[in-house]
Amino acid sequence: MTIDRRYRGPRTSANGGYAAGLLGARLGAAAEVTLRLPPPLERALTVRRDGDRLVLEDGDVLVAEATAGDPDVAPPAPVDVGVAEAAGEGVGAWGPPDFAECFVCGVRGDGTGLGIHPGPVPGRNGLVATTWVARDVTPEVVWAAIDCPGAYAAGDPGRGQMVLGRMTARVDRLPLDGEPCVVVGWPLGEEGRKLFAGTALYGASGDVLAVARQVWILPRDG
Repeated sequence: MTIDRRYRGPRTSANGGYAAGLLGARLGAAAEVTLRLPPPLERALTVRRDGDRLVLEDGDVLVAEATAGDPDVAPPAPVDVGVAEAAGEGVGAWGPPDFAECFVCGVRGDGTGLGIHPGPVPGRNGLVATTWVARDVTPEVVWAAIDCPGAYAAGDPGRGQMVLGRMTARVDRLPLDGEPCVVVGWPLGEEGRKLFAGTALYGASGDVLAVARQVWILPRDG
């Protein structure tokens, strides 16, 4: 497996959700992926089965591991497309400059990113939302689309740049190419340096396409 630079999160490593999706989708519709190190870009990585798990390795170094698992989280009631669009207006990229070109939540002028920047939904108790028109759809792109909204929901840039540690996701249906979708995220509490979030993707008719539970890790000095 080689991850193209297009799918970067930070400038020098892959977007966590995309990398998790590359590994997790090999186990089926639902999987739990733990990221041990930032996934390298443009370098041949090895995927192998180790008992009931799949592991992603960079030489002898463990990068990520995946097992079958369901997020076991109930998505909230769908957000109206117009409300979601308004919530995302004026919201920019998440995090410090190193993440400014993130495949999901960065700002790119060449159209190679998803441009998903959710904002607070009035009256919905911590819920963030925005719209996304699905393009070049694959399971790993859907995992990516429901990655960064969790950071917007659970994080606070003033506490330091958190990174995705674990993502448990289930994809019920891939959106059609060009399908208008709504992406949401909501906080699920915290414990020490760990912040928890849920995310979901809805199709044009309001049906749930994918859902995830996430663990985000704050820096030690955050």
